[in-house]
Amino acid sequence: MAARHVLAIDQGTTSTRAIVFDDGGRPVASAQKELPQIFPRPGWVEHDAEEIWSASVEVCRGALEKSGLDARSIAGIGITNQRETAVVWDRNTGKPIHNAIVWQDRRTADRCEALRKAGHEDEVSARTGLLLDPYFAGTKIAWILDNVAGSRAAADKGALAAGTIECFLLWRLTGGKVHASDATNASRSLLLDIRKGEWDGELQKLIGVPGSLLPRVVDCSGELGVATADILGAPMPVLGMAGDQQAATVGQACIQPGMVKATYGTGCFALLNTGSIAMRSRNRLLTTIAYQIGGRRTYALEGSIFVAGAAVQWLRDGLRLIEKSADVEAVAGRARDGHGVYMVPAFVGLGAPYWDAGARGALLGLTRDTGPAEIAAATLDSVCYQTRDLVEAMRGDGAQIDELRVDGGMVVNDPLMQRLADTVAVPVERPVVTETTALGAAFLAGLQAGLWPSLDALARTWALDRAFRPAEDAASRDRRYAGWQDAVRRVRS
Repeated sequence: MAARHVLAIDQGTTSTRAIVFDDGGRPVASAQKELPQIFPRPGWVEHDAEEIWSASVEVCRGALEKSGLDARSIAGIGITNQRETAVVWDRNTGKPIHNAIVWQDRRTADRCEALRKAGHEDEVSARTGLLLDPYFAGTKIAWILDNVAGSRAAADKGALAAGTIECFLLWRLTGGKVHASDATNASRSLLLDIRKGEWDGELQKLIGVPGSLLPRVVDCSGELGVATADILGAPMPVLGMAGDQQAATVGQACIQPGMVKATYGTGCFALLNTGSIAMRSRNRLLTTIAYQIGGRRTYALEGSIFVAGAAVQWLRDGLRLIEKSADVEAVAGRARDGHGVYMVPAFVGLGAPYWDAGARGALLGLTRDTGPAEIAAATLDSVCYQTRDLVEAMRGDGAQIDELRVDGGMVVNDPLMQRLADTVAVPVERPVVTETTALGAAFLAGLQAGLWPSLDALARTWALDRAFRPAEDAASRDRRYAGWQDAVRRVRS
């Protein structure tokens, strides 16, 4: 009997997870492991790539065991990953030469600023759809080559490989036989011409990344490689790969131009499908590849918020205002009406539409009767205000947004979703399956495996759990948002 299940690896910023999905897009079993964060200096964030690899194998085995299925029952593997996090490794051993540098890391801010002052940003943006910001993978790879002794010479000799997390996992899964990155992850490097779908030699020289390091750029769905039998008990094809936000776009079935999804995890990322047109934003949104299937690219405008769920983690681990993240809803519910507190969570700078690497976080509007409840409420409100920043930028670029599809760990909070609908003034739609990042990876693998015949067939599996409709009057909504805009102005560098 043909295999009717897919195994999705969802390698995120704070955890590594594997989920087995059936051919109806329903999760059957999952396993998860927390990923330790490494903070060598203020503004620097790293991960141990060996820990990522071992955790990926562990959770895949765990999910299969829980599902009661063996490797031969799985049609293929889909991989989705924290984007822009960069790894450089030895081609002979497969071992990283430095910790992975995480997308949140700001150590290359000065390098990006120097390139900007030298007048390169327009050229880079025209080809890549991106801005010169330390967020992206290219300058991270260059930093490793500049700071690990002997690595540039080794790279020039072809002894090293580089890539983002999906690329590293594919290499290790296939025993070093395949060095490839899907088009969505490649488009987040500052090195890819997104209209041609090819690495750009001039950008490689500008950023300082030799072409010898770079992987082959492939579709998001296809015969991408085969995991060796020792990992899961039998050879298993890898059939899908996409960066986490693009995978969530597929998982949310945002396959028609004009559809928008927002994913709320460590950060928040909103993508607007623009079809075959790589639109250039007038409002400092990014132009990115949403997915590439059969060699055809679909594009999106993206707004990136660096800190969303991470701000709730800070309340838990930094301020110790809550014992566990799920407690934030109850604590925030006790806040005074009209408390006037604003939290700007610029712990690693501000993303879209500000792109201010030097901004730092702040709590504003504090009074003697401010307490944990008001701080918790302001933290949740900051997620809503940042989302409105992105929605307003998309509207400024000509988008008509009729609803916002949401997913990720934060969307189970009903009061937060209602506050979000009130703040952005459009219905907020939460699907039955909120782990849409992993689902998107499963969909991409399942497309190649023949479990679904087309993207339209995938879209028909999407099911609404609940729609949250705006209930706040416009004057109140705009008054709150004006306070947010003032708070942001105060923390800009």
